[in-house]
Amino acid sequence: MTNLAPTQYPITALAGVGQPLAKKLAELDIHRIFDLLMHLPRDYEDRSRTVPMNTVENGQVCMIAGVITDVASNKGRLSVCLEDNSHGGGGMVVLQFFKTYPTLLQTMTVGANITAFGEIKVSRYGVQMAHPEYHITGTKTFESGLLPIYPTVKGLHQNKLRQLVRMAINAVRQSPLTCLSDDDFNSVGVRVQGDLLSALTAIHLPDPQADIFSQTALLTGLKDRTHPACQRLIIEELTAHQLVFLYRKQNLHTHKAPFCERVSPLADRLVASLPFRPTNAQQRVVGEIVADLATSTPMLRLVQGDVGAGKTLVAGLSACHAIDSGWQVAIMAPTEILAEQHLINFKKWFEPMGIGVGWLAGKQTAKERNASLGAIINNDVQIVVGTHALFQDGVAFAKLGLVIIDEQHRFGVEQRLKLVSKGVANSTPHQLAMTATPIPRTLAMSMYGDMDVSVIDELPPNRTPITTVTINRDRRDEVIERIRINCKNGKQAYWVCPLVEESTALDAQSAELLYQDLCERLDIRIGLVHGKMKAGDKQAVMNDFKQGDIDLLVATTVIEVGVDVPNASLMVIENAERLGLSQLHQLRGRVGRGSEKSFCVLLYQMPLSLTGIERLNILRDSTDGFVIAQKDLELRGAGELLGKRQTGDMGYYLADIVRDESLLHIAQNLANHLIKSPNKTALTQAMIGLWLRESGEFVGA
Repeated sequence: MTNLAPTQYPITALAGVGQPLAKKLAELDIHRIFDLLMHLPRDYEDRSRTVPMNTVENGQVCMIAGVITDVASNKGRLSVCLEDNSHGGGGMVVLQFFKTYPTLLQTMTVGANITAFGEIKVSRYGVQMAHPEYHITGTKTFESGLLPIYPTVKGLHQNKLRQLVRMAINAVRQSPLTCLSDDDFNSVGVRVQGDLLSALTAIHLPDPQADIFSQTALLTGLKDRTHPACQRLIIEELTAHQLVFLYRKQNLHTHKAPFCERVSPLADRLVASLPFRPTNAQQRVVGEIVADLATSTPMLRLVQGDVGAGKTLVAGLSACHAIDSGWQVAIMAPTEILAEQHLINFKKWFEPMGIGVGWLAGKQTAKERNASLGAIINNDVQIVVGTHALFQDGVAFAKLGLVIIDEQHRFGVEQRLKLVSKGVANSTPHQLAMTATPIPRTLAMSMYGDMDVSVIDELPPNRTPITTVTINRDRRDEVIERIRINCKNGKQAYWVCPLVEESTALDAQSAELLYQDLCERLDIRIGLVHGKMKAGDKQAVMNDFKQGDIDLLVATTVIEVGVDVPNASLMVIENAERLGLSQLHQLRGRVGRGSEKSFCVLLYQMPLSLTGIERLNILRDSTDGFVIAQKDLELRGAGELLGKRQTGDMGYYLADIVRDESLLHIAQNLANHLIKSPNKTALTQAMIGLWLRESGEFVGA
């Protein structure tokens, strides 16, 4: 531990923190002293001043002071009339105690001067404060000032958290805290006040007397994170994350990459076989990828675009260049439905040209798996499509040169590294990541700062716009009739439900119940697919739907990506208010893939929150995936994609990529400045260790 700064000490290094308390703190994700320091208040109690009783409002949490004018006891309850005598007189509050004890009765006597803190309740019985904290005025037996209120768990009281934070601040005061200096900030034209420790102190132990702001402005700034102390912390945190990206890029440049020729006869043949021409955007993105493949540095590129922009063809054309240069290509997807769709496309494109396309998934029989493994290691197949099975032990490639990862945000860093590690000795395969969800610029900067990003910002011509409508669930009978007419006219449809089976916890339509209901009410061919089905059964239903043997497919969100049925022109999404905007947009993208006019019906359940109404209106009024993704980010936040966890707030202690976009640009400039300064290496490594608890291991990812 002697090599660690105090901030890196385990939380048990604080006096009085044994294993029971450490377990409680771990529930709050507090494992180190720095984690405790970054467990910031969610609010503050203002105990710095008393307020006039004649100004208090219902629900106000405040401190009052006055003289007791009357005390009444009834069946164990105590009512104490407190009259304001410190603000020019006027106003009275009744203190209510529903449980009495000797010291309370001794204190609450007529004529005593009392200071009380609690929540005001205004009713027909007057102005009251139930079970307040109190003391005889002048004795200060409870804390005063602006007291922080922390997120906590059962059994861990606010007073204990406050005590621990003070101990942590005192521990850090004993040793210099590694942080950015004034000179570092000045190098990018930013002026800050104080160091990291003073910023933490200002947030945890705010002093209204010492702060330049008025008390109201101080509290507002601390709560909405616009206070200079908060801004200082946010910049440091964002800078640490950007440093990780820059180190990853540096690390990648030390690896040798498989060389791929810029000219690919195979790509020319593939384009010639298509019944359409690639869009200008597709051609531009392929050009960016080909330029990467022809360098000695491994490519790490993300391709994104709107629904139906043609990312799969871009992947196919990129694969051609690797194959023409003698390399194998691995294509990994998170679900078997999506992987199967890729398998169908790549077989259709490549097998007529004599290129072997293999398949590796978890549901294969032992015989099928062994045959696939043999074909891969013997280079009998040049393209291997699969799911998580691709990076499992026992899978070996003859000459893996390009890894294509679809829906890459669904895979952890370790999973991607396992697949990349299967390249030939002394060579790191090129990596091409794809996402069907358009990513707002700030989110891309925060999540994929180590990647080059290509955007397919053009849809294929002759795409028919999808008309989206929002309909109350009370009108389901009308929707069912619309489905009947649609299918009787030779078209196909989807009906998507958020649940597989009935739930007592959620008032939402389940796919299984809906399937039974529609089978009874409609004289059409109906299929059911959901995530709990066996892979083979799922695929059989999907194949029947693609071949036109099913008119209506009832499904959960497993069809969100990777399903391409041009004859499907109508989609109904049940309980649409329960899904995020980007997910709804992806589901909607399953229709509108043919020449027929297509419709998407968003069924919602009342009552609907204001956010729910806004979400559905955005989707109804826009078909631009980038606009929708930005709104989704603002409404729901970003998933944590730097590290192991895939949901939540991206692993930041304090930063918010939507709120702090301007600070993110400052952090990028700071990180670039630091990494170019040889004398800053110790600082940058310390910052990464401080701010990214478990992501240091991923610097080489």
